[in-house]
Amino acid sequence: MTTPRPIADLSADEARRIALRAQGFLGAPDRRSGVRGILRHLGAIQLDTISVLARSHELVPYARLGAVGRKTVEDAYWQDTHSFEYWSHAACILPIEEWPHFAFRRRAYRNRPHWNHDLPNGAYDQVIKQLRSEGPLTATELGGAKRTSDWWDWSGSKVAVERALMYGEVVCVERRGWKRLYDLAERAVPKELLHDELDDTECLRRLVRLAGRSLGVGTRADLADYHRLKGEQVDAVIADSGLVPVSVEGWGKPAWADPVALETPPRGRHRTTLLSPFDSLIWERARTERIFGFTHRLEAYVPKQKRVYGYFAMPVLAGGRLVGRVDPAREGRTLVAKQVTLDGPKAVPAVAQALAEAATWVDCTTVRVERVDPPDLREPLTKELAGLLG
Repeated sequence: MTTPRPIADLSADEARRIALRAQGFLGAPDRRSGVRGILRHLGAIQLDTISVLARSHELVPYARLGAVGRKTVEDAYWQDTHSFEYWSHAACILPIEEWPHFAFRRRAYRNRPHWNHDLPNGAYDQVIKQLRSEGPLTATELGGAKRTSDWWDWSGSKVAVERALMYGEVVCVERRGWKRLYDLAERAVPKELLHDELDDTECLRRLVRLAGRSLGVGTRADLADYHRLKGEQVDAVIADSGLVPVSVEGWGKPAWADPVALETPPRGRHRTTLLSPFDSLIWERARTERIFGFTHRLEAYVPKQKRVYGYFAMPVLAGGRLVGRVDPAREGRTLVAKQVTLDGPKAVPAVAQALAEAATWVDCTTVRVERVDPPDLREPLTKELAGLLG
């Protein structure tokens, strides 16, 4: 693909601030639109099984809006068929109005020749029949999620309902105790949206445009990664996506920007907060390193003895920079900072503020700091926390 001439040259700092504003971290948050506004603005909010302070899909709106109630978050996602869960960047909560634009992925699943699980004869039809007469239902209610205790040893009904989810005949309408609650798409999706009429090109064009809007500015790889498209899929539609070519100082690769993001300089108050490792601001490692000079890796699946920053190290955002990490835990009403990693003395007030706010949000009254790196910042951090928590 021939890269068109950039219409603007951005400094690395300008690109960073454009990205922060696009992700909802620069300027006053739109509290009137609340959690649903965050979902529409980001286009996708990743789900994950890990829950330390809270689950990742709760942490994402918290990071932007502050101490929004956790029940408020869940209700905003699932009530009134406002969203659906599907495969985007990973398993994600998506705005319901984007259902038609994932038709390309549903078609790809229907045409997929090989699967990891065999679908038992009759299981698919049985699941559809049961959901039609009894739904919505969890996999357990459909006959059991697993045959044995092994994580990947799915039952026939679980294989069938997950296949139906991928095909688009079934929708996850809620997470209940972390279990998917399934219903028929014909019942759950508004009639005006329940179609696969858009061709692949139109779907891809929309998702690339949405990715550009949510990122503010990004490379081809950034745009592809947001909804896990292929690079050639981005290439096929980028010229007609509405995004404009720009160059960014130090990036070394062509980039595209949301033209609206270029209209006014990003200004406003920076949010100070803990970030979920699955937050869309930082979920792509190469982009995080390029924009923030910050190497981020989730170590939950790394053997304990090989971890550097901790099981669920949460980057700390302050002043538009990533200034440290906190590996949290909870013991009763105590938030435990098992490991705190600071970029220097200037990071102490911001990390203390982020810890104090997070503790209040999850109804903890105290914060206990264990390991601090570098060790000589432990005392300043604990003093700062004491002042904030009284």
